[in-house]
Amino acid sequence: MTKMADNASSVEIVEGCRLPVLRKNQEHEDEWPLAEILSVKEVSGRKLYYVHYIDFNKRLDEWVTADRLDMKKLQFPKKEAKTPTKNGLPGSRPSSPEREVRKSLDLNLQSATAPSRGKTLPTPKRKVETVPLATQVSPATPVPSLPSSAEASQASVFPAVRETNTFKSREDHEQLSSLTTNGTARRLIPSQPGRKRKANCGGTDEMIKVLQYNNPQSASVFLPPPEDSQDSSDGIPSAPRMTGSLVSDRSHDDIVTRMKNIECIELGRHRLKPWYFSPYPQELTTLPILYLCEFCLKYLKSLKCLQRHLTKCNLRHPPGNEIYRKGTISFFEIDGRKNKTYSQNLCLLAKCFLDHKTLYYDTDPFLFYVMTEYDSKGFHIVGYFSKEKESTEDYNVACILTLPPYQRRGYGKLLIEFSYELSKVEGKTGTPEKPLSDLGLLSYRSYWSQTILEILMDLKPDNGERPQITINEISEITSVKKEDVISTLQYLNLINYYKGQYILTLSEDIVEGHERAMQKRHLRIDPKCLHFTPKDWSKRGKW
Repeated sequence: MTKMADNASSVEIVEGCRLPVLRKNQEHEDEWPLAEILSVKEVSGRKLYYVHYIDFNKRLDEWVTADRLDMKKLQFPKKEAKTPTKNGLPGSRPSSPEREVRKSLDLNLQSATAPSRGKTLPTPKRKVETVPLATQVSPATPVPSLPSSAEASQASVFPAVRETNTFKSREDHEQLSSLTTNGTARRLIPSQPGRKRKANCGGTDEMIKVLQYNNPQSASVFLPPPEDSQDSSDGIPSAPRMTGSLVSDRSHDDIVTRMKNIECIELGRHRLKPWYFSPYPQELTTLPILYLCEFCLKYLKSLKCLQRHLTKCNLRHPPGNEIYRKGTISFFEIDGRKNKTYSQNLCLLAKCFLDHKTLYYDTDPFLFYVMTEYDSKGFHIVGYFSKEKESTEDYNVACILTLPPYQRRGYGKLLIEFSYELSKVEGKTGTPEKPLSDLGLLSYRSYWSQTILEILMDLKPDNGERPQITINEISEITSVKKEDVISTLQYLNLINYYKGQYILTLSEDIVEGHERAMQKRHLRIDPKCLHFTPKDWSKRGKW
């Protein structure tokens, strides 16, 4: 280790260098992943290096000392060749046809929208394309030999490797942090063996017959053959969304926003270690601890300032209307226009744990639903989700977050379930903004799977006839958009093609895994405790 430190002092390490860095993995074993140096600083005569582990989530970025660097494999940053473009601007690569298509899409969209919500599509540099979550919907990609639709293919996001025990892995990833619309999702469409067919669910309102085998734990659902349809297979991505909560503009990323700037946050009885950058005032970023009032979320620079503030702060719960209470769990509806300061403070806190999101101070178009836990001192924030007052894409969630102290305890699914209960009252089907972040995708898939399997397993034979149900009926019962229903069935590998029909087979493993998962799910939303009247925001001017 001392030799490595000596080498680090003899060779000047600059920003952009790459080299292996020592870290502990989940099993507390030493490993040397490749990392990039993002920043260098000197504290008390000792150099510290801020590193980003390549192919690891940014939440693992950290400051390290020189003795953790492997100087033998140091890679210096490559200088980019300054090649002229057709505009004559140096430092850029020549345009390609694909880039021209994307550029034209961006120009058309930016001319029709506000500049602050502008976004340029990222040019893929790797084999797997990553997409900023809140800004762009996946392109419509036909999935051969599976029921789908042009919209459904947008909702279908497949993992790189399918997990053999889906429920077990989901329980391990119950934490719901960057939900929505934050982070990046890898769009990997696996090749499907067998004959290629037009991918369409045809009539999702056509009846599905359910077969019960001799084994009561197995069942199959038969779908009629799909009708021919035209799929979007041009490969050109759809235009990026210019709306959505806290949409990130990755084109203006710089080294500052890539680094965590807050060391620690004290919120009530919890101390939180932020995962990502959040644009708190610059003078607060040098403090060892940032103090927040847990009721109004105002940020303060010292414990004394917090104590003084608490003597004047009358809030003991989030501002807004309490629309749900059961036991110690409550939900408050907060209007981003009426409670602007609270909403902005909530977004600042959420940004510490949500990546690929930039803070917009215009919270007027959004509603915030804050989940709290009650005790004798007041209502303590557990998590929240936001939604647009008017969404043309039927989004019922924009951003969603469970705070780290409450993760892996079922609160994430409770937030998701509550968002769908609101959609049921509104008489709509809803879906989160897509594509989803890694943890968000796991949580939503788990919720969708449990909800859909619950319905399929409750179907009973009627007068000796096989029970029948349609995709649209499942969607109406659950308020889950039919594209998400189809993508979940695809993800669970339930769909097979047999004798000219699509069948859904529930194996014993699926059924047993579902029953085990439901036994662990103690927190549920009780619709009787919800007191919510939806508003027609289209008739309310500027809200």
